[in-house]
Amino acid sequence: MTDRSPHAALAILQNLIGEPEGERLEFKEARGGFHFEKLAKYCTALSNEGGGSIVLGVTDRRPRRVVGTHAFEEPGRAVAGLSDRLRIKIESTEVQHPDGRVLIFTVPARPLGLPVQYEGIYWARVGDELRPMATQELQRAFDEAGPDFSAEMHPSASLDDLDPELIDRVRAMWRKKSGTEGVDRLAPPQLLSDAELMTDGKVTIAALVLLGTRKALGRYLGQAEVVFEYRSSEESISHQQRIEYRIGILGILDQLWDVINLRNEILHYEDGFFVGDIPAFNEKVVREAILNAVAHRNYRLAGSVFVRQYPRKLQIVSPGSFPPGITVDNIYRRQLPRNRRLADACARIGWVERSGQGADRMFEESIKEGKPRPDFLDTDAHQVSLTLRGEIQNPEFLRFLARVAREQGTKFSLEDLLALDLMQRDERIPEDLKPRLARLIQEGVIERVGRGRGVRYILSGKFYRLVGQHGTYTRKKGLDQDTNKALLLKHLERAGASGAPMAEFEEVLPAVSRRSILRFLQDLRDEGKVQAGGSGRWVRWRLGDSTAER
Repeated sequence: MTDRSPHAALAILQNLIGEPEGERLEFKEARGGFHFEKLAKYCTALSNEGGGSIVLGVTDRRPRRVVGTHAFEEPGRAVAGLSDRLRIKIESTEVQHPDGRVLIFTVPARPLGLPVQYEGIYWARVGDELRPMATQELQRAFDEAGPDFSAEMHPSASLDDLDPELIDRVRAMWRKKSGTEGVDRLAPPQLLSDAELMTDGKVTIAALVLLGTRKALGRYLGQAEVVFEYRSSEESISHQQRIEYRIGILGILDQLWDVINLRNEILHYEDGFFVGDIPAFNEKVVREAILNAVAHRNYRLAGSVFVRQYPRKLQIVSPGSFPPGITVDNIYRRQLPRNRRLADACARIGWVERSGQGADRMFEESIKEGKPRPDFLDTDAHQVSLTLRGEIQNPEFLRFLARVAREQGTKFSLEDLLALDLMQRDERIPEDLKPRLARLIQEGVIERVGRGRGVRYILSGKFYRLVGQHGTYTRKKGLDQDTNKALLLKHLERAGASGAPMAEFEEVLPAVSRRSILRFLQDLRDEGKVQAGGSGRWVRWRLGDSTAER
């Protein structure tokens, strides 16, 4: 059992209770106990899904409540049994909460390429149910630790299968990045060997993907193809244009961008007397998106990369799921190229800033232009699907960012922009972005509202003054306390003479901390509007006499 102070253990529990239940988190009431076999299966599933925690003694439905558990009175023995059978290091934390004892079992992610089993079964979860991992899921897990396919040498391809013009382009790009003329004196075999695109005189898969001729790709690597389609509306089934590109990606990207840009609408926004123009599709974002699709797709699968353009939407679909450890939630901050040799070659010649870079740049540019963030939600076990929306979603937010940068000289990091974007959408700020909030408050860009669990962050008064929404700002900033008190009084009116315990108030105000609710009730008591009976955990609140008479 992990040795933590009572205060630290309570803090961990409070953070978990506020998180959504999902792939990394499981809550079980387990008031009377919990079977070791079931715990082992859940720990197996959590490990196979990237690691996480299972919490015993807390209700699984919102608003979550601590109910206490009598399971595993000696947590250390349970942990030893789990670690011995699952062959992974599991930790437990025992929390003595005022409403009961809580047990937290923390499970690490499984090793790369090694899914975890319990009694011969590799467990996973679907909703609240446990199930054995599907065959395809298992195969992907076992394949994770396989060799880099792009680094393999093709047994039949030769230097003659690479486009001489693209080889010259590699030379020019490398010379520009390195600043040395020596690159010009290298013969093609030596140039490609130094770039790790040839090994022992043999052509790698990475070289074919990057520099291959149409004939060579058709013969050896037909899946290294990018298909462009244009449809005049998102409802259209048939395409109005289709182009199949089957040459090295170094020769495709410029051509693809030119085709996309032909139908690239210019969007306008106003900031006072200034009228700004923004293209529906940002060139940097589109190039990064296509390059990422080609560099990180699974070349062991036969499908092509598809680029589908609509008037205000661009969808890029590539075969294979995300690389191991990459998810929709962390893709902007984690890099793990599936085809390391190909990605490194692109970085070496200066085509990308560094190996694996790209998704963060797409997010940053999209938010700066007031557009929806890159959307990977259609990604599944068989494909990575990226949707880029070519529309300014909130012109006022774009004006605000531009004005703050212009007048204050403020430079926003990607994490700053992500946090601000979530605020303007009234969405929750995840834990990994919260360290950025102190700086944004100091810059006067955002403001903090409330305390404890009920704390929220909103865009500052500058934003609402800029867009002329003074009433919205007043409501978000100043009326929360009065509104919350009114909701508590309304609940007590319905409760009648029997009154209500604290647990019911937490259901009425799920986003407000227990301490804040107690403060509201004490204020109402001081005003003579409510009264309390009982003590400790058994206290019940009722309307005050004067309020009840009305």
